[in-house]
Amino acid sequence: MLQQPGILLGPCCHDGLSARLIEQAGFDFAFMSGFCTAAARLGVPDTGLISYAEMADTARNCCEATRHIPIIGDGDTGYGNAVNVKRTVVGYAAAGLAGVLIEDQQWPKSCGHVRNKRVVDRAEALARIRAACDARDEGRDIVVVARTDARQAESLEEALYRAAAFADAGADVVFIDALESEGEMQALCRVPGAHKMASMLEGGGKTPILEPTLLQAMGFKLCAYPLSLLGVSVRAMEGALQGLKAGVVPAPPAMPTFPQLQAAVGFPEYFQEEARYAVPPAGSSGTASTSGTGHGSSDATDGAGSSGVEATSAAAAVSEAAAAAPPAAAPQESAGIEPDAVLEPDGSSSSSSSSSSQDAADAAAGSTINLYQSQGEGEEGQGGYRARNPSSSPQWLRVRITDTRADKVTLDTRIPAGFLSSAASLIPASAGVDLEGLVRQATGDAGWDSSKPVYRFDSNNDKFEVFLEY
Repeated sequence: MLQQPGILLGPCCHDGLSARLIEQAGFDFAFMSGFCTAAARLGVPDTGLISYAEMADTARNCCEATRHIPIIGDGDTGYGNAVNVKRTVVGYAAAGLAGVLIEDQQWPKSCGHVRNKRVVDRAEALARIRAACDARDEGRDIVVVARTDARQAESLEEALYRAAAFADAGADVVFIDALESEGEMQALCRVPGAHKMASMLEGGGKTPILEPTLLQAMGFKLCAYPLSLLGVSVRAMEGALQGLKAGVVPAPPAMPTFPQLQAAVGFPEYFQEEARYAVPPAGSSGTASTSGTGHGSSDATDGAGSSGVEATSAAAAVSEAAAAAPPAAAPQESAGIEPDAVLEPDGSSSSSSSSSSQDAADAAAGSTINLYQSQGEGEEGQGGYRARNPSSSPQWLRVRITDTRADKVTLDTRIPAGFLSSAASLIPASAGVDLEGLVRQATGDAGWDSSKPVYRFDSNNDKFEVFLEY
């Protein structure tokens, strides 16, 4: 990536979620900041209080929460002498980081933009960088970023000398923290032998905040934004807490909707992964497979070395809801709901007994039953679901959430109709709604259109719907 044209932009992360959000936003890289990690993990300032083990653990969390984005980790001073530096580089590489920053401050170190900077002498500083480069060259696929704090501790001339010496020692990237003018930044970019990194410290740091195009024109290859995510998070939490203290609960757009929050932390991917390894219920000879959009058809298992047809995220959610719900509940049955009733293919014209016999035959043959038969052309609506017959009891509650801005279904799942209470866990907006009463009303109406939701709620950009399926 360093060899590609253009400047690379990277906000700083401090945990798995912030790293995930940076990747989702499409940035080139992320930088795991010591300042932000100390603040978010320990609630302490960046003054050497956080340990190597805590930083390495956070690095693993950030790498596990992301898929492809390279992350550079703040290695501080290496947590000791040159041998400790080497161990830090090895450990960061093992955690999955793509790069490591090593600096020349004395311990305990602190943020480069605050007072009382102290750096080690040239010889020790170079030993740290040589140890880091040796660890890289001994088989660790990791970029070494060499930082000097000599600009604030001693002088610009000393900082430029050290940057050049770090490049000669083999650093891939050099960085002088807390430069104070565009002229000083241009002076760094004239140092040969390594890429240059800029840090745009937000909120009033010593370094001027410049546009990426200007930084690229100067000669910078990387640009980090250290405090953006932590800073806005602190301000947002302070505002939310003030509101809660006054009895005001945060609501969109000040916070995401619950489905949006689920998507941000990875529920859709989890459900897909869970569905991939879903195990059929005990005693089942076949597994129904449906499309995740609710418009697909069933496919029979091929039985050729396969453990079963892949389930969808909807099927996984049904299994989860059924497992979490209490066993047999008389109140649901009194509402006309039969959670254990035999499912039948949609559109069957046979009698109940003959249909049940056919289902048993299908099960014995290992075939699957189509639970999602959509309406054909010429019938009412598109994408709805027909009742088996007006006297049947509903087998499922179908929950659908649609992002109306993108015209995209973000959740499409089913819950066994016997577990009405589970709907509120998926749709908080349905809490307090008499779903049982709505079900009784719908099942008692012979002319009920099953493509019509029994419950609908619009919240900002999301549309929540609950359907009955037979």
